[in-house]
Amino acid sequence: MTTETPVVVGVVHQNSGPGFVVYACHLCAAHYPPQPDVLTVLAPPRRAGSAQ
Repeated sequence: MTTETPVVVGVVHQNSGPGFVVYACHLCAAHYPPQPDVLTVLAPPRRAGSAQ
């Protein structure tokens, strides 16, 4: 389906090369699950010399 008012429903990140944005029409966008924030999914980096 084509639309004149696309809604961003996701962003795909890739290891090499540019990622891309996924769009949907306003009605279909409600059926897409929310995308996790990549910065909250990743574990924080360990610090050198920490007691873990």
